[in-house]
Amino acid sequence: MRYSVSLNWRRIPQRYRLIGSKCETCATYFFPKRPICPKCRRKGNIKEVQFSGKGRIYSFTEVHSPPEGFEEQAPYVLAIVELEEGARVMGQIVDVKKEDVKIGQEVEAVFRVIQRDDPEGLIHYGFKFRVK
Repeated sequence: MRYSVSLNWRRIPQRYRLIGSKCETCATYFFPKRPICPKCRRKGNIKEVQFSGKGRIYSFTEVHSPPEGFEEQAPYVLAIVELEEGARVMGQIVDVKKEDVKIGQEVEAVFRVIQRDDPEGLIHYGFKFRVK
């Protein structure tokens, strides 16, 4: 599925800077940004937060049958990363073989190409993670 230019522009803060939210009522962090806290169901006490991008691998898998548009990247490691702030995000683990990935490993967010609409289309950038 290809995204429109306007959709990409709306997602720039989340994609480029790991912008999420924190509920001031229950002190829970979320990614992506949300207007209502899904934990305590409160509205109005939500603050925008920029995450550090540092965290640990919570769970991971190796993708051999990727969705359309990502075929040339397969196989790749996809992980759920628990950020230092507590929010969990999904992202690709780069610059490492699956055999070297372990649950609990420290990772950091890096800025990389997500997808290209070749030959002369858009290049979509965003965050991925690498092992520290």
